Amino acid sequence: MALSGGVGGAKLALGLSRVLPADELLVVANTGDDFEHLGLSISPDIDTLTYALAGIDNPATGWGRRDETWSFMDSIGALGGEDWFRLGDRDLALHVERTRRLRLGQTLSEVTSDICRRLGIGARVVPMSDDRVRTRVRGDAGWIDFQDYFVRQQCRPVVHELAFDGVMLARPHADITAALRSGDVRAVIVCPSNPFISVEPILAIPGMRDAIKASGAPVVAVSPIIGGQAVKGPTAKMMRELGLEAGAAGVAARYGDLLDGYIVDHADADGIGKIGARVTIAKTLMTSLHDRETLARVTLDAADALALLR
Repeated sequence: MALSGGVGGAKLALGLSRVLPADELLVVANTGDDFEHLGLSISPDIDTLTYALAGIDNPATGWGRRDETWSFMDSIGALGGEDWFRLGDRDLALHVERTRRLRLGQTLSEVTSDICRRLGIGARVVPMSDDRVRTRVRGDAGWIDFQDYFVRQQCRPVVHELAFDGVMLARPHADITAALRSGDVRAVIVCPSNPFISVEPILAIPGMRDAIKASGAPVVAVSPIIGGQAVKGPTAKMMRELGLEAGAAGVAARYGDLLDGYIVDHADADGIGKIGARVTIAKTLMTSLHDRETLARVTLDAADALALLR
């Protein structure tokens, strides 16, 4: 079972999908990033995952679809419409179809499952919940929606606090709880995603942390930080603004006693003494498909080694 946000998580999820049989991988996607835009239901992390697993992701942006065109955005911008959140023409089709199905009464997980099937994805991808959860950010000007902070304002506001609206009423997706109760989960892998806005919304769902710990499966996280900097996104910036150490050890501390194992990059080997989990040092920067597969194997090997100690 892999807990994943967007770009970094999708890279490791793809690696896992290539070294594991399809029926052995369950990817749990963050939906705190979801929002409604131009009348459409947008699920950025689910889409980044599915595009990556289907091999149609855009390598230039890390999000959206390969070979994208932008006629829709150019047209809506020319009309004075909102063009700050980029929706390519191919990507737009998915949002229109998802919105149509949701309005017919299908759940987000039903829509996601069918889209994955149509894109030829073997692994199961499920939203963390079919219930509505929305990440909010408190900056100097007060609370704003996450995509306003992340895309419209390019992460410029100083972050003082985060909240996940609706999370206390959210229920974990049934496939997640069933798997964790089965006793058959080989490992719970926390992908190298932003701990605050990608992983914590998943862990904040009532009962999720307890279910993971009660499963008996080793929990192994991959650091999203290399040499004190995030590979992509605002992780290091947010850590500093929230008064935390901007480094691999700081991320591990945030996950606390949930972790049994932790994968850090060679660049962060000097700080492993501060990490309260069994540490594996590896190359965590995934610039090629080979890198994704290699890191997936390293992570699974680390989990298997931890399981033998139990």
